[in-house]
Amino acid sequence: MARRRGWGGSPPESDDEAASRIVAAAVELIGRTGREISIADVAESLGVIRQTVYRYFPSAEALMRASALASVAGFLDRLTEQVRGQEDPVEAMTDAVVYTLTEVHRTPHLGILLTSTYSAADPEGITSDEAQAFGMTMIKRFDVDWSRYGYNDESLQELVEYLLRTMQSFFVSPGHPPRSEEELRRYLRRWMGPAMLAQAPAHAP
Repeated sequence: MARRRGWGGSPPESDDEAASRIVAAAVELIGRTGREISIADVAESLGVIRQTVYRYFPSAEALMRASALASVAGFLDRLTEQVRGQEDPVEAMTDAVVYTLTEVHRTPHLGILLTSTYSAADPEGITSDEAQAFGMTMIKRFDVDWSRYGYNDESLQELVEYLLRTMQSFFVSPGHPPRSEEELRRYLRRWMGPAMLAQAPAHAP
């Protein structure tokens, strides 16, 4: 492990601890400023040079995704309560998308997963391993029996990608004027619903 300086006078004991402390510093900065942060911002807050942060995160985008994912546990808990008891996949997904788009404006860390700047900086950001893991965790908390509706791991991954792309599009361009929550629900049920139910059910030949 390379020699480290700074760190508030208490260098980390391992690479894992160093990465965790970098993420924690980024989480604190994003929560305090409500905006995207740079490698330089995080390095300064830790009292280290930028190269130290780059050793663990190759770009600001990678660090911000890691920070966002480390900060959304509370959101996922609230979302779980929001969709609790919804066994119909369309209703559960509709509630999840509407709730996320409402919550994202109050949760800077969550917004980072869906921002247009991410897509411009990293075209694969919305379908990154981190974003996919977030999406899978999200839908697996639903009370939906996905296998009953014909979904296996592969098709669930595709559904997650579709979900992330849908939420990103509404986050980036909500419309003029933006739809109300009820209007958005009707829109999603009409157009997203048939796409989800097109998956062959488990009892189909």
